[in-house]
Amino acid sequence: MDDKVIIFDTTLRDGEQVPGCQLNTVEKIEVAQALENLGVDIIEAGFPISSPGDFKSVVEISKSVTNPIICALTRAVKKDIEVAAEALQYAKRKRIHTGIGTSPFHIEHKIRTTPEEIIRRASDSVKYAKKFVEDVEFYAEDAGRSDNEYLAKVIEAVIKAGATVVNIPDTTGYCLPEEYGAKIKFLKDNVPNIDKVIISTHCHNDLGMATANTIMGVINGARQVEVTVNGIGERAGNTSLEEIAMIIKSHHDLNLRTDINTKMIYSISRLVSTLMSMPVQANKAIVGKNAFAHSSGIHQDGVLKKRDNYEIIDPVEVGIRESSIILTARSGRAALNHRLELLGFKLNKEEIDDIYHSFLQLADKKKDINDEDIRILTGEVSHGEKKLKLEHLQVACGKSVMPVATVGLRVNGEVHVATSTGNGPIDAAFTAVKQLISKTVHLEEFLIQAITKGSDDLGKVHIQVEHQGNIYYGFSANTDIITASVEAFIDAISKIK
Repeated sequence: MDDKVIIFDTTLRDGEQVPGCQLNTVEKIEVAQALENLGVDIIEAGFPISSPGDFKSVVEISKSVTNPIICALTRAVKKDIEVAAEALQYAKRKRIHTGIGTSPFHIEHKIRTTPEEIIRRASDSVKYAKKFVEDVEFYAEDAGRSDNEYLAKVIEAVIKAGATVVNIPDTTGYCLPEEYGAKIKFLKDNVPNIDKVIISTHCHNDLGMATANTIMGVINGARQVEVTVNGIGERAGNTSLEEIAMIIKSHHDLNLRTDINTKMIYSISRLVSTLMSMPVQANKAIVGKNAFAHSSGIHQDGVLKKRDNYEIIDPVEVGIRESSIILTARSGRAALNHRLELLGFKLNKEEIDDIYHSFLQLADKKKDINDEDIRILTGEVSHGEKKLKLEHLQVACGKSVMPVATVGLRVNGEVHVATSTGNGPIDAAFTAVKQLISKTVHLEEFLIQAITKGSDDLGKVHIQVEHQGNIYYGFSANTDIITASVEAFIDAISKIK
């Protein structure tokens, strides 16, 4: 059996069905191109008959990507299939994905027909789709709750009709992993023409088992997995692309592979999260902000000694620069000393012991300790003339005004001025600052926190910038959040040697 697992991404179809997360055509093209760069094999671009917007998106995505197969979803209805074929006219490689419900729930209560009629309609839809495209995938909706012997008859019939892929969805996320794996194995063993098709999984996460079910499906013979970025999708979501990719990459004993460039996983996760305005939960596997963060002293000490002690995945493998050692009241001396060294402090054991006592007292009062807190604990005071200092800042922005910023920056005692535009007042100001410095920096992280309450909040800004592979941190606080942002940006740049 082939060791390659085909990645069928349905972020732009099933994933986009999340209420409030709809994308326009331009945004869908951006995601589709990112998926192509990621290395997915198939992009399910939409359900063309459902709306003019979906139809247009399938057309434009077909024009915009080259390597992946472009797939369009239909019901087992002639008109659906005709519209899908029209939407796919520009695709270099095309697939129609048609199907019908096969569980007693769907047959009796949704479609209100007979099992025999379902088999006829399933076969007819595949035959009709074959008139337009060679590659036809059939989905047996609610296969997870379908009787295995009846499901086998349906699958045998659609293969005879010309299906190239058969999709076995756990539409309601009901199956247990062992049960779903056994269902795939039953089809492998009992459908006489099953060798003519690829078996696909499509698992939902209603009971939190989508990834486990998908892997069990693959172990038992499925060679296509239907997934979404960040696991988004109807209700509790779909199987997560990043989880499947990294399970297969991490478990060499499975003897499986994908064509996913895993180092692009984090960037596409952030892209989808941003465009859909759907934050990724902090403890989400692989791409959550805490996935590679350590706050327990025991864990921090272990990770600092050897990453493999507490991390089975190198964060670099998914596009994250490094693990995060978060300083809290649970952190130990090893973590504190690690942060001190990153900030340039070389202290002996006695000095670290003294600082650690003060650190624990402060950590009991705060959720986490930042670099400015560490500097205060070491007795470092920022006195004297800074080599970079914000002298003045003026911004103009509004609904009908292009954001523009003028920055006056004192560089080694001499004031220099620059003006620039941007996507917003902060972006414009940052661009102006970049014009005044000789170093190339990239903004890595930008965090605003309210310190006080009310419309006159004092806001604190934390910034990370990258220069020649190194990370530098900047901080500032001000009731004017734009000023605080620019001061924090300058503070980070000033630390570059």
